[in-house]
Amino acid sequence: MQSPFAFLRGVAHPEAFHGVGKTGGFFEGWYVKLVSANLSQRWAVIPGIFRGLETTEDTAFVQVLDGLTGRSWFHRFPIDEFEAATDRFEVRVGGNHFTAEGSHLELPQLSGDIRYITALDPWPVTPLEPGIMGWYGLVPAMECFHAIVSFGHKLNGTLEVEGKPINFDQGRGYIEKDWGKAFPAGYVWLASNHIENEPEASLVASVAIIPWLRSSFRGFIIGFKHSGKLHKWSTYNRSKEASLAIDDSHVHWAIDGPDGRLELKAERVRGGLLHAPLRTAMYQRVEETLDSTVEIRHLDRAGKLLYEGKAVCAGLEVFGDIERLLAH
Repeated sequence: MQSPFAFLRGVAHPEAFHGVGKTGGFFEGWYVKLVSANLSQRWAVIPGIFRGLETTEDTAFVQVLDGLTGRSWFHRFPIDEFEAATDRFEVRVGGNHFTAEGSHLELPQLSGDIRYITALDPWPVTPLEPGIMGWYGLVPAMECFHAIVSFGHKLNGTLEVEGKPINFDQGRGYIEKDWGKAFPAGYVWLASNHIENEPEASLVASVAIIPWLRSSFRGFIIGFKHSGKLHKWSTYNRSKEASLAIDDSHVHWAIDGPDGRLELKAERVRGGLLHAPLRTAMYQRVEETLDSTVEIRHLDRAGKLLYEGKAVCAGLEVFGDIERLLAH
């Protein structure tokens, strides 16, 4: 069982490992995105750990997604080959090492070293708003926690991509993470830091079924960082959804809040299947792409247009009981 001290340390360091003292029914994973400067290489590498219930074997893992082709791989490692720091971003799985300075990979698809030549840019952590989850991050009983380790940072280095050397100099990276008991029963997630006419901008948005006491609700969190400011829309800052619609080709979403109105239209394209943590096992059932395009329109509260354009190389997942998600 996790101690109160360990939980509070985790609140202060959402980027770090939260699994000390956790046994059955726990997962934690870091989503490390690597995109080359010319956008021809788009990879997600996800190191993590899954501790199953009594009948399920614990495992460490590194998942790999080729964001252009949709191919994916799930590499299992013995649990004793997983190490992670509790006060900073540092994860080791087998010979693979991930830190705030870069990534060292020893995988069949990707091998070599990528350095981060600019500092990581996390969602700010304050006592009352410990990261992207706001005060919900202070509730130990939450099913799934989320953190933004870096909205964006520049890359340098070369990787062997299936045996061929590929240069990632001046590419762009992104890091987020999840931990807890299981992924939500239904959710939409999208993220991009390749945004038209805004080279330093970044967008992350998610809406999910959130278990709460004996019921559940539809909760959402959006951060759109552009023009030097982080704009936020979330359940906890009393933003309101004007509309949410999901069809076979797009996700349409409009939200009003203290930072004005945000309108998103995300293209649904075929992706690769990733493993997701349920309470009993890691199942290959989440389809994710790194090839979506998101149309963005941001207006202030007076209706003045602050940004209009497109995000490319966007990650997009539409998963689970979407009918129930929309019905909330």
